[in-house]
Amino acid sequence: MCGICGKIYFDSSRRVEESEIRSMTDSIRHRGPDDEGYYVQGNVGLGFRRLSIIDLSTGHQPLTNEDGSLWIIFNGEIYNFQELRELLTSKGHILSTKTDTECILHLYEEFGNDCVAHLRGMFAFAIWNNEEKELFCARDRFGIKPFYYYCDQHSFVFGSEIKAILKAADVDRAIDIEAMDLYFTYGYVAGSRTIYSAIRKLPPAHTLSLHPYSSSEPQITRYWDLHFQPDFSRSEAQWCEEIEKEFSESVRLHMISDVPFGAFLSGGIDSSSVVALMTLHSNEPVKTFSIGFPESQFNELQYAREVARQYKTDHHERVLEPESVNLLTTLVDAYDEPFADSSAIPTYYVSKFAREFVTVALSGDGGDELFAGYTDYYKLNNIDRYNFLPALVRKPLAKTIHKFIPNKMKGKGLLYLLSQDEDVVGAHITVFNQLERKKLYKRSTYDKLQGSYAEFHKEGIIRNSTAGEYVSRMQELDIRSYLVDDILTKVDVASMQNSLEVRVPLLDHKFVELAMNIPAQLKLHNREQKYIFKKAMAPYLPASILNHKKQGFSVPFKLWFKKDLKEYVDDRFLTTHSRLSEYLNMDYVRNVVNDHRRGNRDFTTKIWSILFFDAWLDRFGIK
Repeated sequence: MCGICGKIYFDSSRRVEESEIRSMTDSIRHRGPDDEGYYVQGNVGLGFRRLSIIDLSTGHQPLTNEDGSLWIIFNGEIYNFQELRELLTSKGHILSTKTDTECILHLYEEFGNDCVAHLRGMFAFAIWNNEEKELFCARDRFGIKPFYYYCDQHSFVFGSEIKAILKAADVDRAIDIEAMDLYFTYGYVAGSRTIYSAIRKLPPAHTLSLHPYSSSEPQITRYWDLHFQPDFSRSEAQWCEEIEKEFSESVRLHMISDVPFGAFLSGGIDSSSVVALMTLHSNEPVKTFSIGFPESQFNELQYAREVARQYKTDHHERVLEPESVNLLTTLVDAYDEPFADSSAIPTYYVSKFAREFVTVALSGDGGDELFAGYTDYYKLNNIDRYNFLPALVRKPLAKTIHKFIPNKMKGKGLLYLLSQDEDVVGAHITVFNQLERKKLYKRSTYDKLQGSYAEFHKEGIIRNSTAGEYVSRMQELDIRSYLVDDILTKVDVASMQNSLEVRVPLLDHKFVELAMNIPAQLKLHNREQKYIFKKAMAPYLPASILNHKKQGFSVPFKLWFKKDLKEYVDDRFLTTHSRLSEYLNMDYVRNVVNDHRRGNRDFTTKIWSILFFDAWLDRFGIK
């Protein structure tokens, strides 16, 4: 696991300075504290930081081929690299290291841009082809590893984190108002945008090709896609057998390492299943790591302990107390752009905790998206049944329903969603809905949106889905948006900030392709979520793990805001000189805080999102 960055000038006579590449690389040292490397030749510069995992002695990067015509920097892990080595040597390639990095380079020699089709793992890499004068970059199928880039008429700059790009000279830092709208809608900047207008994310399952001497426009190409094609020919027993077989193989591959490894154990079904299968492939007790809270309603440690006892793991746990507000600065520095998912806090701490013992940890992320584990799937599936009615019938019915909903229930849960006759998918989970954002933003900010609202992003995904079953379309929506832009971003940043590699066996693309063939009614069976996955894992997990209510990895901010963070909130939101006032209506912001404190509504997430944006403006916004 590593950090990568680079810069190319389109003018071949203009030289990249090594000091600039070093500055970019130093900014992401936390991603790779073990080694560093540079390739600077004329108008091209590549930088690299290494966290040593595989082939500890010969994994230095940038890595070149035999004649020095190709140079690669790579962040990630390729789990089938040993199989790929055999393929490459059979075709006459000579490999001088035992690294997965060298396999990618020679696959590129052999297959060109199609090399990515052979890779099984998580990755973001860049290859400079000095003969063809081409930069070729790629990101893994689900966006487990990040790749950001900046392009103007003079240069192309890229990096594993935005902060590396900001270290380059002459980068435009203008804020993207539409990205800000995405943030205040969902708590994260979705899609290919970032909070900066000129900085973009390479989408998952895409490659990027740049020919700097002929064009300043990168070519973005999709190389893999989601295809939900339900197979109704197999029985439940056959699906369970396939799930167990393929998941076990994925876990085995994800355990390949030359350094100590363990697993996050939350006590939920997904992480518990990962730990259970890890024990099948380990001769030693698996190291497990859990985080809890003093507040019982947020604490799942009892379930984690039950799994740890059953599998005799080398278990470690810690309980988090209310943290100093200084942690907000730490998170802002880590995430580079506004990010309001408060579960980044326990993820940061469990990563920091685990790094005391291991360099690699496996997680259970992805299970909810693959097997319909979110409660919203059930609600929205019911809404879809309602929406089968023609608009001429549905709209009057919606108005009738709305009349009979008590005022205190409007805006809440399924009754609210049933009263909406359009855009329910894009709006069903928001930090601030569209009407609230109109009040939140200053008039000048709102006018800049010019009628383009963040809800359109998710609505577009669901409408373009080719999945036949509604639950499958919802899964596709979450995989394309929430999973990559929130969950995987959260885990990558929090773990790499602590120099910990986190692997995600549920998102092995072979396993995902299997899951996409499972009919939706076996995932959401009557009212039971993750039905077929639970059934497949039943031989491995105690009934308490399979049946207890999903809690999620959340923080008791409702209590923290009312007590420990009260003074900080007042200081930031009551001042007349806050930079927030350039973008937000501060009277409305204060009303949100006051309503929360009076107990009228729980506005915890709203307040946290504003606090994070405020701190980000101070740290990264244009001065």
